[in-house]
Amino acid sequence: MNNAASKKTLIIMVAVFVLPVVLAKLALDNNWFTKGATNKGQLLAPTIDMSSLLEDAEPKWRLLYVMPSECDAVCENALFSINQVWLALGKESDRAQAVVVTTASSDKNAIAALEDYPFVETLTVTTPTALASSSVYIVDTQNNAMLFYDIKDDRKDAVMESRNMLADMRKLLKLSRIG
Repeated sequence: MNNAASKKTLIIMVAVFVLPVVLAKLALDNNWFTKGATNKGQLLAPTIDMSSLLEDAEPKWRLLYVMPSECDAVCENALFSINQVWLALGKESDRAQAVVVTTASSDKNAIAALEDYPFVETLTVTTPTALASSSVYIVDTQNNAMLFYDIKDDRKDAVMESRNMLADMRKLLKLSRIG
């Protein structure tokens, strides 16, 4: 009788410790639940190294936008968005920077209009970047573009995307001790 009770106890102990591991493995393999992602932007995998572009810059988190050759509604919304997100960071804004990358082919009128955004810095480069001009990128303190947000031509959609940028920037600044 004592032997049967010890076998039963052993089986229960194995089931209590092994069964959750087996069930977790099955749940992961069969996609029984949605995997948690807390970022609102789209992750770049692999990240894009921006060190050559930002080589002498101090380590900061950056909202980066590449000025196209013709600034349309998407461009205007992107410029508005990065400015508003930087302003909304409040006391954390000294750890972040809004940057517009311009080239020789960038829209001259839009570059002149950047004076309306005094907190947005411009960076002129000689060679075009591999980044799309319809997106805003978050660049980390080690100059890696890691998240991007597609900006739409509708102002309401652009404002919603700005909220996503702000949420991600706040989370990154909260978790980071650098910048």
